[in-house]
Amino acid sequence: MSVLKPYEDRKKLKWIGFFLSEHTADIARIDKELKYTCLAKPEMAEEEVNEFLQAAITKSKKLAIQLNYTVDDKFMPDITGTLKGHDDLGIYLDNTLVYYDEIRNVEYYDEIKWFEV
Repeated sequence: MSVLKPYEDRKKLKWIGFFLSEHTADIARIDKELKYTCLAKPEMAEEEVNEFLQAAITKSKKLAIQLNYTVDDKFMPDITGTLKGHDDLGIYLDNTLVYYDEIRNVEYYDEIKWFEV
C-alpha cells in the first residue's frame, strides 16, 4: 500500500513562466510613465496670461496650460484644449475648469497629426 502525499501548491512560482512579451512591455511602459517628468516652464505674469487667453479667443487657438503645483515634486502634464469660456473662478478648456491662480504657463498647442509623424 502506498502513502499519498498531499498536493503542495507552488503558488506564484508556477505562473512565472506565463509572462508574455506583451505583459513585460506593458510593465516597462507603466514604469516609464511613472518616471516621466514634465519640465517646469517659466512662470508668466498675469498680464502675459491674459494676452494669451485673449488671443486664443479671437483666433480660436488650442492652448496648453501648465499648472502651478507639483505632485511628488513633479509637474503634471499640460492641460490642453480649446478655450470655451470663463467665470469668476477660472477658465474652461473644453470641459475642464482651470482656476486663475493655478496657471503657471500658457502657450499655443500645436497638435501633431498622425500622418505628420
